[in-house]
Amino acid sequence: MKTLLATCLLLAVSVLAGCASHVSPELRPYSAEERKELALEALNRRGLSFDEYHAKKAELLGQPQKAFSFDKQGEMNAERAVQLHGRPS
Repeated sequence: MKTLLATCLLLAVSVLAGCASHVSPELRPYSAEERKELALEALNRRGLSFDEYHAKKAELLGQPQKAFSFDKQGEMNAERAVQLHGRPS
């Protein structure tokens, strides 16, 4: 009986000691790559316009800001017929 009690007590103490000495990953400092990924994830959730998003992203990544814009040739008119390989669309 004493050995069973001693074994259970030893098991409980070892489990509690293991839980108490656990180093959680939240306590360690983030690496530069992790900080960059967290900043990009936060940027994705902010709901910025297309131009604002790309300006902030270029700023975070340290890249020169590119001029993103839509051209007039990319617009489509729903009333305009499009021919695909000689067939009506």
